[in-house]
Amino acid sequence: MNKEDNFGRLLALLLITLGICLGMYYLPDTLFGQKIKKVDLLSDLRVKTRSLSMDSLRRQLAEPDTLHLDSVALRDSVVRSTGIDSAALALRDSLYNVMYSVQGADSLGAHIEDYSVGHIGLKRFFAALRKRDELKRPVRVAFLGDSFIEGDIVVADLRSALQKEFGGRGVGFVPIASVAAQFRPTVELQSKGWRTWSMLTDHEHGYILSGMMFELEGETASVSVKTTHRYPELETVSSLKFLYEQNAGTLMNLHYNGLPDTIREALPPATGITQYEQKGTFTEASFSFTATEGFRALGVALEDNSGVVVDNYSLRGNSGMILTRLDSARCRSLNEIRPYDLIILQYGLNVVSDSVMQYGWYRSRMLKAVRHVQACFPQADVLLLGVSDRSHQEDGTFETMPAVLALLHTQRQIARQAGIPFWNTFGGMGGENSMVRFVENNWASKDYTHLSFRGGREVATALFNALLLEKEFYDEADKVAY
Repeated sequence: MNKEDNFGRLLALLLITLGICLGMYYLPDTLFGQKIKKVDLLSDLRVKTRSLSMDSLRRQLAEPDTLHLDSVALRDSVVRSTGIDSAALALRDSLYNVMYSVQGADSLGAHIEDYSVGHIGLKRFFAALRKRDELKRPVRVAFLGDSFIEGDIVVADLRSALQKEFGGRGVGFVPIASVAAQFRPTVELQSKGWRTWSMLTDHEHGYILSGMMFELEGETASVSVKTTHRYPELETVSSLKFLYEQNAGTLMNLHYNGLPDTIREALPPATGITQYEQKGTFTEASFSFTATEGFRALGVALEDNSGVVVDNYSLRGNSGMILTRLDSARCRSLNEIRPYDLIILQYGLNVVSDSVMQYGWYRSRMLKAVRHVQACFPQADVLLLGVSDRSHQEDGTFETMPAVLALLHTQRQIARQAGIPFWNTFGGMGGENSMVRFVENNWASKDYTHLSFRGGREVATALFNALLLEKEFYDEADKVAY
């Protein structure tokens, strides 16, 4: 065999090997349901820009925030609006620093980071809990978010924990129709005959916290709700409410608890947010409507009129920035019949992106949204949650997206500028690569973004514990400062 034949065979073998390696490089991330590691012959030669990026982002989260705030003006504003003198605010600040032995950021999500002057950001909520037996109404929490809380994930377990600790029953507000209705385990919902309007796509109508409204597509429509046994606190309720906002002469038929009797009534005329209520013991109810010209409905509420009620206002695809379009007049009307003591804002998954590392644009727009919520519900405290962990694939393995850390830093700045409390969801999950652990434990879906109900329980428990720890501070601070 001559040398030319040997060289030709060697060259062919090298080309075949190169072709196999290239083919393996372009294999999909998963094969037959199993994750596979990408073959990259040049991986050791590539500059690890991601590692450098993550290092700088970690330092950004750990170092004191350089965002400039006029602390004197903020303190003067709080003194004027609350009537708490400057010395008392300063004393609360000192007590806060002693209790937590930290300044500002909490990487573990163990406590609430309160950026209000005097650390009074949850004062109204905790005062309502303390005086709940005197309120003659439930302590109300509105939990606003995106698909992260869809189907009552996270919210259901936070609600259950609050109701176990402070009393109350029921799932609270339920929209007329929902894309999550089929997999929400905390209430059974069926509806037909409705057209859905959403503030995500509709700029013509004014909206309240739910971000949705419903009009009839024909001459009749119905909605049915039924309690479930998912949590003991949800099995029965003592108050059944129907919320609507526009009505001329709509006729309503109501069946409940499977009884043969029917309640037939003409709903009171309305041009603002109105509720119809029945009291008793309820496990299910079915509403049907006729003579509905101009009728606009919002939802049903299953609850007690004492203890704690937590309403889930999830809206898939919401970044939070559209909250600037909440209708102030309608929100004031809602607040008259359904006053909130705490509004929790959970957003970020629809903002964070591998291709975006600077979120100053989001900070300015979301700050306006937070301030608008405060203006619409001046009697409620507002708690901002940081973005949860989210993973992408890097060199064949799933790791935290660097953009998550960048957005988390921005959200903490929003809370500082707004002077409101902040909770680090990312830290509460366990920090970097916690989503990988959640997926491995079946606590999250394999999109490495959304939680399962079991994962939601982990996050809800961490948030509830942080709230209880914060309540201890308020109880002690109120004894010393006043």
